[in-house]
Amino acid sequence: MEKATCKILIIDDEPSFLLLMTSILTDAGYTVQGASAPDAALRMLDEFRPNLIITDLKMPKMDGITFMDKAREIVPDADFIIVTAYATVDTAIAALKKGALEYITKPLKDPEELRIAVAKIAERQNLIAENRQLRSDLFGALPPLDIIFAGMEPILRDIEDVAPTDATVIMYGETGTGKSLIAKVLHHLSGRSGPFVEINCAAIPEQLLESELFGYEKGAFTGANQQKKGRFEIANDGTIFLDEIAEMGLGLQAKLLKVLQDKTFERLGSLNSLRTNARIVAATNRNLKELSAEKKFREDLYYRLNVFPVTIPPLRERTAQIPAIADFLVRSVSARLGKPARPLSASAYAALTHYDWPGNIRELENLIERSIIISRGQELSLPPLGTGTPAEQQEASSRGDMKSVERTAIVNALKQTDGNRRRAAEILGISLRSLQYKIKDYAIDL
Repeated sequence: MEKATCKILIIDDEPSFLLLMTSILTDAGYTVQGASAPDAALRMLDEFRPNLIITDLKMPKMDGITFMDKAREIVPDADFIIVTAYATVDTAIAALKKGALEYITKPLKDPEELRIAVAKIAERQNLIAENRQLRSDLFGALPPLDIIFAGMEPILRDIEDVAPTDATVIMYGETGTGKSLIAKVLHHLSGRSGPFVEINCAAIPEQLLESELFGYEKGAFTGANQQKKGRFEIANDGTIFLDEIAEMGLGLQAKLLKVLQDKTFERLGSLNSLRTNARIVAATNRNLKELSAEKKFREDLYYRLNVFPVTIPPLRERTAQIPAIADFLVRSVSARLGKPARPLSASAYAALTHYDWPGNIRELENLIERSIIISRGQELSLPPLGTGTPAEQQEASSRGDMKSVERTAIVNALKQTDGNRRRAAEILGISLRSLQYKIKDYAIDL
C-alpha cells in the first residue's frame, strides 16, 4: 500500500515525544493521528481504522499491553509497535508475546530507527492487503459451491474439515472432473495469507519443470541471465497445486519428497537451502499405488502425498446434477461471450443426461460453448455428442471398464481429427503430453 494509505495511530502521554513521532512519520509520507491518552485513542479507532498502532508501554490508567488487547477488539488486523523508556528484557518479551511486531525505546537515538520499523510493518500490511484481494478475486471468479460440489456434498465436508490444517491433500479423479477448482476452494477456505500457485506437471517438459518448481540462480545454465524464483518460493505461506503429479519424473520426485519432509529446497545453481511454508495439494487421474508397485512412481513419495486422499467422481456418476451444472455453464459462458443466455431445449437436457462424458465437466463446458456459438433459435441445441449413440455410451459405462471408455474416447477423437494429436487433445480436454502417454499406455496404433 502507498505510504499515504498506511494509517498510523500514535499514543503517548508525553506531548513532546508524541509530536516528534508524528512529525517524523508525517514527513515520511504516512497518514498519522495522535492521542495523549489510551481512552481517547480507543474512541478514535472506529472512524480512523489504523493499519499500525504505536503505543507507549507505561501510561496512566491503562498500560500499552492492556490497550493492545482492547484495540484488537475494534481493529483486529492492525499491527503494533511498543515504545517505552523502561526498556527491560521482561517488558520486551511481554509485549512481543502479546503480538507487538516491534519494540523501540525512547528517547530515539535516531529517527531512522522509527522510520525503518514502520516501513517494515507497512510492507507487511501491503502484502496482507494484496493477498486478501487475490483470495477475494480467486473465490469471486469460482462457480458457487453448490455447483462445484453438485452431487459431491460429502467431499465438500471433507474439504471444509481439512482446509484449516497443514495436511497434504491429493485428489484422484478423471481428467476434467474439476480438481483444480476444488483445490482453489480448499486454498480459500484455509485462510492462508500466501497465494494459490498452480502448475501442471504434464504440460512442462521434464528438463524445465525443476527450474519452474524451485527457481534458479543467475548463470545456473545457458540462458539463465538473472535469478528466478520458483513456484515453491512464490507459494510461500499459500498453496501450491501440483496437477498431474504422476507425470513427474523419478529424479524430480526425489526432490519433491525432500520438500515434503523438511520444507526446504535449493534453487538450481545454488547450495543455499530455502524454506517454504507452502501447503502442497496434488492431483492425478492415475492410480499412484499401482504405479508405485510398478516402480513408476516413488513409493515413499506416494505415502507422503497420500495423507488426505480425496476421490472426485466422474460426471457420469452425477447425472441428476447435470441439468443444474449445464444451466450454470450456459449463464456463465454466455456472459463471457457477450451473448444472451438462452435456455437449453428439452431434447438437449435428455441428451446431456444420457451421454457418458469421458471428458467430464471440461467436455460439458466446451459443448455448451459450441452450442451457444452455433445455435440460432430461441433455445440452445447441441452439436453431436462424441461418437456413438447415448445407448452405446451407457453400455460401455455399465461394463464398468473405465479404461475401455477412456481408450474408446481417445480412438474416436483421433479418428475425428485424422490422427492430429494436438487437436484430439483439445477435444478431450487434456494436455498433449497426457494424450501421448495414454496412446502409449493403451497401445493405440492408428
